[in-house]
Amino acid sequence: MPKNIFCENTLDQLQHHFTVIYGKDRVDECIKRTKKLVQKYNLKPSKKVSFHDVWTHKDHILITYGDMIQPSRGEPISKLRKQHQFLKESLSDTISSVHILPFFPSSSDDGFSVVEYRRVDERLGGWDDIGELSKDFRLMADLVMNHASRYSEWFKKYLRKEEKYKDYFIEIDPAENLSEVTRPRSTPLLTPVHTKNGEKFVWSTFSDDQIDVNFRNLDVLFEYLDIFFFYLSKGLSVIRLDAVAFIWKKIGSNCIHLKETHEIVKLMRTLVDCFSPKATIITETNVPHKENISYFGDGDETHMVYQFSLPPLLLHAILTENAFYLTKWVKSLDKLPENCTYFNFTSSHDGIGVRPLEGLVPQNEFNELVEGVKKKGGFVSEKKNPDGTLSPYELNITYFDAFTVINGSQSKQERRYMCSQILAVSLKGVPGIYFHNFTATRNNLQGVSITGRYRTINRKKWSYDELTSALSDPDTTTARIFSNMKEVISLRKKHPAFHPFGGQEAYDIDDRIFCLLRWDPDKTEKVLVLANVTGENVKVDLKEHPLPLKNGSSYNDILSGNQYVSNGEVELPPYKVIWIKV
Repeated sequence: MPKNIFCENTLDQLQHHFTVIYGKDRVDECIKRTKKLVQKYNLKPSKKVSFHDVWTHKDHILITYGDMIQPSRGEPISKLRKQHQFLKESLSDTISSVHILPFFPSSSDDGFSVVEYRRVDERLGGWDDIGELSKDFRLMADLVMNHASRYSEWFKKYLRKEEKYKDYFIEIDPAENLSEVTRPRSTPLLTPVHTKNGEKFVWSTFSDDQIDVNFRNLDVLFEYLDIFFFYLSKGLSVIRLDAVAFIWKKIGSNCIHLKETHEIVKLMRTLVDCFSPKATIITETNVPHKENISYFGDGDETHMVYQFSLPPLLLHAILTENAFYLTKWVKSLDKLPENCTYFNFTSSHDGIGVRPLEGLVPQNEFNELVEGVKKKGGFVSEKKNPDGTLSPYELNITYFDAFTVINGSQSKQERRYMCSQILAVSLKGVPGIYFHNFTATRNNLQGVSITGRYRTINRKKWSYDELTSALSDPDTTTARIFSNMKEVISLRKKHPAFHPFGGQEAYDIDDRIFCLLRWDPDKTEKVLVLANVTGENVKVDLKEHPLPLKNGSSYNDILSGNQYVSNGEVELPPYKVIWIKV
C-alpha cells in the first residue's frame, strides 16, 4: 500500500474523529480498517474543489421512487428503465439530478426498511439500470443508517447469536428508564424478539420492522462506511443520510443529535473531501430549524440540510394570506459555512413535517393549519412526548391538495399552489422537487385504504400511459402545472442570481407581500422576488423601503414579461410572484 494514501491532514482528522467516537484505545484499529476500505475501493487522494462549481443555479433535483412510472402490463422493460425513458422524454431539459428513493429490497415503509443494502430490488430493475440513469443525470440515493429490516440477514444472524452479529443491534432491559428518549413516533420504543438466548428487547425508533443498529460496535460503523463507498462506486454521487440524528444512543439522554452522531457525519465528510470531493452529503433531520442546521457544523459536516421549516411555513403564509412569519424566518437565517447550502423542498415522500414549525407561528394558527388538513381529506401523524401525550408530527396530504379551496375554484387552488412552488425555487439553496409536485397529484385515498398507512396519500404510482395521456391534454391540471413548473425552472436556469451559494435578503414591506433579494456569489446579477400571498390585488409603494430600485424606472417580470413595477410602486394580482432584475 502506498505510504501517502490520505490527503494532507486527513490522517490527523480521522484520528480525532475516532477518538471522539470510540476513545484513544481504538484509534489504531480504526485507522487500519479505514486503510483497508481505501484499498478495497481503490480510493485516491484528490484535490479540493469549490462547491460553487459543483452545484449552480442550473441544478434542480427530482425526488422520485424507482417505480413512480409503471410500464404497460406485459411490457418487457424494468420500472427504473421506464422512468428513465419518461425523464429523457419530458424532463431532461429541466432537471439535472434525480433522487431515487430507496431502491433496495425492503420489507416495509416503501423502501426505508432495508433488507439488503448492496442489491437493487429486482422488481424495479438492476444496477445496470442505475448505471444508465447516471449517464444522463446526477444520482442521489439514501443511506438508511439508523436501522435495518428485521428480515435482513444481519438481523437473522443476530437472532441466531452468530459471533459477528450478536452486537449488531441494541438490546435493552425494558426496566431501563427511557423516558428522556426523543420519540418521532407513537409506537413502542422497544420490540420483543426471540433469540437463541431467549427473549430480548431491541431498540426500534420507527417501527417493529425497523430495528436500530448499534454504532457502538465498530463492525457496524465500517459496514456502513463500506456501503457508502460502494454507492459512490456505482455512480451515486449524492448521499442522503436518512434519520441520521438518531444513530447514537446513550441511556439517560434524549438520544438525538449526540456528539458521536455529529462526529460520524464529520468522519464521512472527511473521507469524501479527500477521496470523492465532488460527492455531496445531505442530512435528513426532520427537527426544528436550529437543531437541523447544527449538521453543518463548522462547514465540516454535511454539505446540505433539508430546509424542513420551508414547506409548512410556505403553506401557512399562503393559507393565512400573511407573509409576516415567513419573512421573519428568512431574515433570521444565519450565514452558512463555506461550501454549505440548503436543500429546498415543499414536498417529499413523507408528509409535511410540523415539528420544524414549532415556535415560528402562533400556536392557534399552528392548530388551525393542522385541523385544516383534515378538512381537505388529509391526515395527521402524531409522535409520543416524554409525558406520554401525543402531538402532531407531520401532515399527510399532497402539497397540491393542501391548497384546496373548500367550496372554491380549481383555478384559485392552482394559483396558490404555483405561488408556493415559485417561492420555493426563489430561496437560497438547491431545489428538490418531488415528482408529484410536477404533476399536481391529488390525495391518494384509495392507496391509504389499501395500505393502512397515512403516508401512502402522497405516494401514488403513475402508469406511463395514464401520465402521458394527462400531460397531452391541456385541459388537465396535471398538464397545466407540469408546463408551468418547467417554464419557471427554465427561466430560473438563466439567472445566476439564484445560485445556491449566492446571497439573499428578505425585506419587511407589507404583510401581504413576500419580498426577497437574491444575488450570485460574484454579485454579477441581482433579482428581486415579490409575491402577493393573498387572494386580493395588492398595491404597495416600494420607495418607502431600502430596495435597489432606480427612481422612476419600470421593470418587467422575468417570469411573464409583464410590467408590474413602475415609478417605485408594485401592483400584483392574487398569488402572483414576479422576478425582476435590478
